[in-house]
Amino acid sequence: MPPREGSLEAPTRHPIDWKSPAYYDEAATFKELERIFDICHGCRRCVSLCGAFPTLFDLVDEGKTGEVESVEKKDYWKVVDQCYLCDLCYMTKCPYVPPHEWNLDFPHTMLRAKAIKFKQGGVSFGEKFLSSTDVHGQFAGIPIVVQVANAVNQTKPMRSLMESALNVDRNAWLPALATRKFRSAAPETRDIMVTDGQRTPGKVAIFATCYVNYNEPGIGMDLLKVLSHNGIPYELVEKEKCCGMPKLELGDLESVDQSKQANIPVLAKYAKEGYAILSAVPSCTLMFKQEIPLMYPDDADVQAVKAAMWDPFEYLSARRKDGLLRMEFAKPLGKVSYHVPCHSRVQNIGRKTEELLKLIPGTIVHTTERCSGHAGTFGVKKPYHEVAMKIGKPLFKRMADHPEGGKPDYISSDCPLGGHHIDQGFERNGLGAVKLEHPLSLVRIAYGLE
Repeated sequence: MPPREGSLEAPTRHPIDWKSPAYYDEAATFKELERIFDICHGCRRCVSLCGAFPTLFDLVDEGKTGEVESVEKKDYWKVVDQCYLCDLCYMTKCPYVPPHEWNLDFPHTMLRAKAIKFKQGGVSFGEKFLSSTDVHGQFAGIPIVVQVANAVNQTKPMRSLMESALNVDRNAWLPALATRKFRSAAPETRDIMVTDGQRTPGKVAIFATCYVNYNEPGIGMDLLKVLSHNGIPYELVEKEKCCGMPKLELGDLESVDQSKQANIPVLAKYAKEGYAILSAVPSCTLMFKQEIPLMYPDDADVQAVKAAMWDPFEYLSARRKDGLLRMEFAKPLGKVSYHVPCHSRVQNIGRKTEELLKLIPGTIVHTTERCSGHAGTFGVKKPYHEVAMKIGKPLFKRMADHPEGGKPDYISSDCPLGGHHIDQGFERNGLGAVKLEHPLSLVRIAYGLE
């Protein structure tokens, strides 16, 4: 099927019909995969995005006829396994997405295939464990246990064991457990401030996320410091479970449903009370803004949470537009190489982080929009770690070469995992050591806050 002129209308998304038995029909799914692969083969616009498209095109080109029809169906799984649901092909590249008549949704068709694979028992114990963030996060904050676990996890024998037992690449960066969880360290609420006799409008509920809570509470604490500095009242969400994104990436939709059942009733209460809900991890924000609403299109509470969910810099930018954000900064940041993560780009909010960082005097921001390659658990798995490093290599090199000359003073990404993957990429490619800071931490530093 040769490519034709694409649609100029804004992309739309169909609900995910995951509760229907027909969704798990392998023959029907493979028929749709063949249709989509045929279109992609004729277009090839997304070849540089990830490993899925080069894998597909190689399969076609090396086939007997050079067309999709000659690719064996069992080899379709090679393409599916390379997709980590970054959504970039849908939101930034593909001209044939709905409402175009060809109705092409590559990532959600990959999701359907992943869901079938999961139901058929094709996902390993190691992959399931890696995606169970609340399980291994329960050890965070326990004295001695944390120190021992963090130390042992960095030894060669343990990394070798993890590689054989869990398929975690021995050379991949892994996050350490926090000595104190964010939800334990942070004040649960901050009262509404009164400034010049006026109550500061706006109130925020913080969805901590597994990563910030269990691994890097400093990111969450910096968010709270920035909010406090601007007189913005906040509360930590009363209770929470993993957003479900790691399980979605495996096709484990029943586990996503369990997370939804735990989180949405709690978050909906805040949404209905007028809170803006903030999450400092783009993948978690996207889960509530897009994936869960598409899985539950008729659930009023889900849609209320969707409307109330904000990226932190999206929220801070809105405050600035209303004249409610403090713009007096105490410290320049110098040269910053900033990475826009995939799951930030596909939220269609613009470059809000970049916009705010550029307003800090004495700060020169060099922004790059390329995939880091980390993609959740994808980048730490043995079969894909080197692929992830290869995908990220152009990004690493671009971030190391600041337009103002020399190395940047900081490298930064809204995605904490992506940031560490970039940091490792600098080391692996001999690009030198540069200080890694989350953008929220950079704003805290610029404000001169301790």
